[in-house]
Amino acid sequence: MASPHQKKQRANSKKNKREPNAPYPYARKEPEADKPKRDNAIASLLQQAEFLKSAQKLAQCPPNEGLEVAFAGRSNSGKSSSINTITNLRKLARTSKTPGRTQLINFFGINDELRLVDLPGYGYAQVPEAMKIEWQANMSEYIERRECLAGLILVMDVRHPLREFDLMMLEWSTHFGMPVHILLSKSDKLKNGPANSVLLKVQEEVAQMGEHITAQLFSSLKKDGVDAAHQVIARWLQIQE
Repeated sequence: MASPHQKKQRANSKKNKREPNAPYPYARKEPEADKPKRDNAIASLLQQAEFLKSAQKLAQCPPNEGLEVAFAGRSNSGKSSSINTITNLRKLARTSKTPGRTQLINFFGINDELRLVDLPGYGYAQVPEAMKIEWQANMSEYIERRECLAGLILVMDVRHPLREFDLMMLEWSTHFGMPVHILLSKSDKLKNGPANSVLLKVQEEVAQMGEHITAQLFSSLKKDGVDAAHQVIARWLQIQE
């Protein structure tokens, strides 16, 4: 017959018994509410973005106030997917299997003072040459005269960087003194070695244009490079982490 002391030891042993899959040495589980949460101001803020309006010409744009960051890229560069991934909003920017569907300047409001902008893309799109010329004129006017534009995110397919459209945008940015950050998208399509080689080559080429141009690898599929893109946008929109 067990003594009172032995019974107490057995009871304590059952209470402290380690679960089969628990690591050793094991520790008491903390309640979910006690776990620290990462404070990411820019991610939380961007997730509030919602469609504001579309504009065909500069005169139709929202008031030239506050700050905004614009996204540009050739059709089929992964621009819309990049916007959706960066904001963590799957359907914010319209994605399509038909390249060239974004033919207007689309504005997304983050709050009363901050905006994201989806600029028309072309290059691969099967549209009339006259329409491409009109897009070019509208974008040139937007970059030149939009005083609240804080920076330009230029999206390029990592497998086809620095095409004619990309170089045109970089030339405009250099002429108008506009900071540009290049997202070499779809980096998951290449292995790490080749992808980093492309990045290095692009960085070397744009370095000749000035220090206002930076570049990184990005993958919407694997969500690689999101934090780095957030840091650039936060700096341009003057958001403190």
